[in-house]
Amino acid sequence: MKTLSDFSFIEQRLRERCSRTTVALACPHDSHTEYVIERALAEGFADFVLTTSSPLSERMQGVADRYAHRLKLISCADAVEASRAAVAAVKSGDATVLMKGTVNTDVLLKAVLDKQCGLLEPGHVMSHITMSHIPAYGKLLMFSDAAVVPRPTLEQFDSIVRECAAACRRFGVEEPRIALTHCTEKVNPKFEHTISYTEIKARAQRGDYGSVIVDGPMDVKTALDAESSRIKGIASPVAGCADVIIFPNIESGNTFYKTITLFADAQTAGWLAGTTVPVVVASRADSEESKYYSLALACL
Repeated sequence: MKTLSDFSFIEQRLRERCSRTTVALACPHDSHTEYVIERALAEGFADFVLTTSSPLSERMQGVADRYAHRLKLISCADAVEASRAAVAAVKSGDATVLMKGTVNTDVLLKAVLDKQCGLLEPGHVMSHITMSHIPAYGKLLMFSDAAVVPRPTLEQFDSIVRECAAACRRFGVEEPRIALTHCTEKVNPKFEHTISYTEIKARAQRGDYGSVIVDGPMDVKTALDAESSRIKGIASPVAGCADVIIFPNIESGNTFYKTITLFADAQTAGWLAGTTVPVVVASRADSEESKYYSLALACL
């Protein structure tokens, strides 16, 4: 199958759809979120349940009037109540995607993780996956975890690798190449994640993740640049052509995320894995385009 090199495939697939997705969106009170709502309505792929914690802006009120038949408004006392109401809309079946606006991520996640009323898939680990288009790289790149899991345990790494491999296949990468990253290529007991990497590779070789190639530890540059791997003498089917990067902790993943968007002109789209429905928790500082593509990808 043709390698996906940018986000144009998202719009192509959306145009091929003949149905709309209903999105529950908590606190749509910033200009970037308003842009996403207005564009998604105009493109015709989403309807919305908006749980508001303050009055709509003049712009958003105009959108609500224009698309009254495709918007439902629920007024809430504050962001906590708005988050709970958005999760409840999904839980009841009134919506099939959840998205956050200006509400803090931890507030929304508290509602998502509620044991009685939340959206965590039983027996699953919640993690965050980002798909990125970095112009200097020849294809789309996924990475995890930049937003949820602070320092993955072995079983959390297992779940993250499993979810990333499955996501790759959904978007046409039949045998994803997954790089387990570290600052060097050596396994060292001082860095517990490198010990976990050894077990993850063994599970991959046993076929636990389906058709997939997993290797590491290796640094990010080696994983993405063939010349760097050649100079280092690293012979790996993943080096220089990774489809997925697994980070050892949230600090490295989040730093990578912010760096590529600031300095490498990257577009990103992210979602939560391990939940019963796609959950979009884009950073409040993310661009309009990144938030739009995150929602569009979730709706697919």
